[in-house]
Amino acid sequence: MSRLDTNRSAEMEVFVRVVDLGGFTAAAKSFRLTPSGVSKLLSRLEARLGTRLVNRTTRKLQLTEEGQAFYQRSLRILGEIEEAEREAGSGAAPRGHLMVNSNIPFGMRHVMPLLPRFLVEHPEITLDVVLTDTVIDLMQERADVAIRVGPLGASRLVARKLGTSRMAVVAAPTYLARFGEPKTPADLASHRGIGWTFPRSIRGWPFRRGERIEEVLPPPSARASDGEAVRRLALGGVGCARLALFHIGPDIEAGRLVPMLQNYNPGDREDIHAIYVGHAGPLPARVRTFIDFLATHIRMGDPTLRRAADGKWKLHGGY
Repeated sequence: MSRLDTNRSAEMEVFVRVVDLGGFTAAAKSFRLTPSGVSKLLSRLEARLGTRLVNRTTRKLQLTEEGQAFYQRSLRILGEIEEAEREAGSGAAPRGHLMVNSNIPFGMRHVMPLLPRFLVEHPEITLDVVLTDTVIDLMQERADVAIRVGPLGASRLVARKLGTSRMAVVAAPTYLARFGEPKTPADLASHRGIGWTFPRSIRGWPFRRGERIEEVLPPPSARASDGEAVRRLALGGVGCARLALFHIGPDIEAGRLVPMLQNYNPGDREDIHAIYVGHAGPLPARVRTFIDFLATHIRMGDPTLRRAADGKWKLHGGY
């Protein structure tokens, strides 16, 4: 027991085992200790931390809010210790399981096409991929890497920029044939827009009027939960939408979507980042390798739209 008394990682391991197995007896048996010994160790851990981790009842253990947070952090730390030992014994070859979370448009267009190549180059890594536009808690969801588009909130997470993309207001030719093309931002009041089912930091669409930026939002005829759904509604002629060029660039090139009000476009950009939990020491090899792979293979410039000789808007630059 003396080793467990002084070794913090061992304390974490015992605590995690108690939670995973649902009690002191099962955890004690797995460590070849006594249930009372495990109970005392957990009590000493709580005393050292100055907080209760577990509410004890006669039938089961229930984690406190602090206990749940400590459990999630302990899982990550123990996993990193295990991986560090594995890497040290295998020449630091990247291996293990990687959990990746990405917003839907960028994930579908830029991340998913690269994954087959990544897995061929790194056969010792396995992947879980979740595409969602819901902002997640990396610790709670146990995600190793999250890809996010737009401004990042203040946090202790580390971000690596993968690219940037300008925005454009667009509509399908079928929509424009029915309702005409707005000539000024004010004209949007009589048009149909496609909005979002969740709050956004920018409530309206920004347009430049001289030195001033004004926000205008057409009355929504439909709302959607993610960028890909908004894009599909726009392609179907439901209404006008404002989306990033990395997402709708191919639709503009093919004439499926038509840019509008470009003379009023403020030129704002959305940055794309890979975010991950920062560490005092080096990143796990599987996380570092994946982020380096994305940074190397995602080729994004900052595309712009220019009017061609035929009057149509053309995309210039990568996306």
